[in-house]
Amino acid sequence: MRLLVSPMNIVEAQAALDGGADIIDVKNPREGSLGANFPWAIRAIADLAAGRVPVSATIGDLDFKPGTASLAALGAAISGADYIKAGLLGARTPDEALEMMTGIVRAVKDLDAQKKVVAAGYSDYARAGSIPPMLLPAVASEAGADLVMVDTAVKDGRPTFDFMSEQVLSDFISAGHAHGLEVALAGSIGFGHLEALKRLDPDIIGVRGIVCGGDRRAAVQVELVERVKRELV
Repeated sequence: MRLLVSPMNIVEAQAALDGGADIIDVKNPREGSLGANFPWAIRAIADLAAGRVPVSATIGDLDFKPGTASLAALGAAISGADYIKAGLLGARTPDEALEMMTGIVRAVKDLDAQKKVVAAGYSDYARAGSIPPMLLPAVASEAGADLVMVDTAVKDGRPTFDFMSEQVLSDFISAGHAHGLEVALAGSIGFGHLEALKRLDPDIIGVRGIVCGGDRRAAVQVELVERVKRELV
């Protein structure tokens, strides 16, 4: 199980690296759950990582605009991201999600087939008005994506575990693996959730708030990244 930490600038990225993060996920929390950062921020953090760990980049909590999403994905890939993560907030049906992801995958893979594409859904999909995450593994697989994940759309402190039980999350992981995908879990994860995550054993867990002292608007702290790593063993 790899630990993905989401910094918003190069100082936080250094803290994540120093703390032992396995993947550095460039995002901009000011623009939403999976808010996109600037191309130069992705490039700077990719240069800092220098191949020591993979770099991921979010491209936004996206409206149903497949062309816009594809162009954003290409920009993140060109800027140095190894993983390109698309939040399918505006996808209301599997067909819409498939159209979005097909364009995103083509934009990235035409540039570099080795780069990974992540289809991200939301555990709180009912209140966000987006596609149920259990429908995403089949969509992501058909589109040619590499990884499927859940996060929370609304960042009000309620975690993914409030919206998807441990059993449902286990089913989500199994569905992803059955479709040949890696699976990531995120969404206001706290220290109290780590034991459940160890039982679930997804491929990746994604965090920000827990390593910022509980406030995702604060800065990533080295010692908290180290603590999460220790407690996941």
